[in-house]
Amino acid sequence: MDDDEYAKLIRRMNPPRVVIDNNASQDATVIQVDSVNKHGTLLEVVQVLTDMNLVIKKAYISSDGGWFMDVFKVIDQDGNKITDTQVLDYIQRRIESNAGWFIPPLSSSVGVMLSEEYTTIELAGTDRPGLLSEVSAVLTGLHCNVVSAEIWTHNTRAAAVIHVTDNSTNSAITDPIRLSTIKELLCNVVRTNGGSRAAKTVFSCSDTHRERRLHQIMFDDRDYDYEGVKRARTSASRPTVTLTNIEKDYTVVTMRSKDRPKLVFDVVCTLTDMQYVVFHGMVSTEPPEAYQEFYIRHVDGLPINSEAEQERVIQCLEAAIERRASEGLELELSAEDRVGLLSDITRTFRENSLTIVRAEISTRDGKARDTFYVTDVTGNAVESKIVESIRQQIGVSKLKVKNSEECSVLGTSRRSSRASQETTVGYLLNNFFKAN
Repeated sequence: MDDDEYAKLIRRMNPPRVVIDNNASQDATVIQVDSVNKHGTLLEVVQVLTDMNLVIKKAYISSDGGWFMDVFKVIDQDGNKITDTQVLDYIQRRIESNAGWFIPPLSSSVGVMLSEEYTTIELAGTDRPGLLSEVSAVLTGLHCNVVSAEIWTHNTRAAAVIHVTDNSTNSAITDPIRLSTIKELLCNVVRTNGGSRAAKTVFSCSDTHRERRLHQIMFDDRDYDYEGVKRARTSASRPTVTLTNIEKDYTVVTMRSKDRPKLVFDVVCTLTDMQYVVFHGMVSTEPPEAYQEFYIRHVDGLPINSEAEQERVIQCLEAAIERRASEGLELELSAEDRVGLLSDITRTFRENSLTIVRAEISTRDGKARDTFYVTDVTGNAVESKIVESIRQQIGVSKLKVKNSEECSVLGTSRRSSRASQETTVGYLLNNFFKAN
């Protein structure tokens, strides 16, 4: 305890320092963070950048000797530098703030609300077509309004974090009898006789970042450990993860995968929650591929020694990368919010034989802004005539198709390859600020 209190004192005496430079790179904003290191520091910084929808093009990480130094090259979603001074000031304040540094933020990637205003429901179970539609119908029937939610599916498993309010009060549901009824009925929906793993429905008081919580739920549900599904997927559709030990000092984790938003967060989140510390590392994205390399040890100070542990880390990192992979057709809904809207939309998808593989649900200022990633029931690309039929039913102006040219058959997405290159931290540091 004394050591813990002393460490806290040192961190308070040496708060994080952030330097933001728009001149060091021609094509990105450079953010440098220096701080006393603690387990989870890297994740907290990456989470701030991710929550602001910034794209990490490159990163250099070093945290030996108890001091953390990280350099990020970031751009906005349009591929531009960050020039808005208010945004830059907010990034600096958010990272440097002691309150934000020691207490996990309550914000999520979908919507931001005070936790007292809604009831949080966590679900885990076997995925199947129409699952979200059935969950939405149950909540609507129980007079619950979904104000925000995020749903992931991977390796036949499904996880969701849902924020609901009472229809009549627009506030959190607190009646224990009613909560018990909601839990029982949702358990009946997500329960299945097709597998040995039980369904879970939990009312959560956790203030953990929502996307981090989804990773934790799926990890606890062992979505990474499903060999039947993994063998069915083609090798071209999966990331490449390799582990190498450098004598007795570090385990080097190398990952190559298709680049996508929030990829760095997903990997760092998984390593952190598996109790591994990143001492050195680099990230480089050259679309369509991303390359990540981390020098890690377990929190006990040891590298990964056993083959079983190596295999488990590889499986978990592959799963972390795959969970958010945007397979399927992306549909964006923008409409006036109302009770039962989500139930109606998802029922329309189900009636047209579409399966939701991932979804982000949010409401703000009376508007519903939802994103769905869908395939047909066999996991294949959706036919354009079905999409147009659904848009006619829901409203052409309300439901838009995004990135339709990228929609491909599930499990057959292609990943470009490039020649293998042995990379060292020294090489990366010397070349970090060179133009791409």
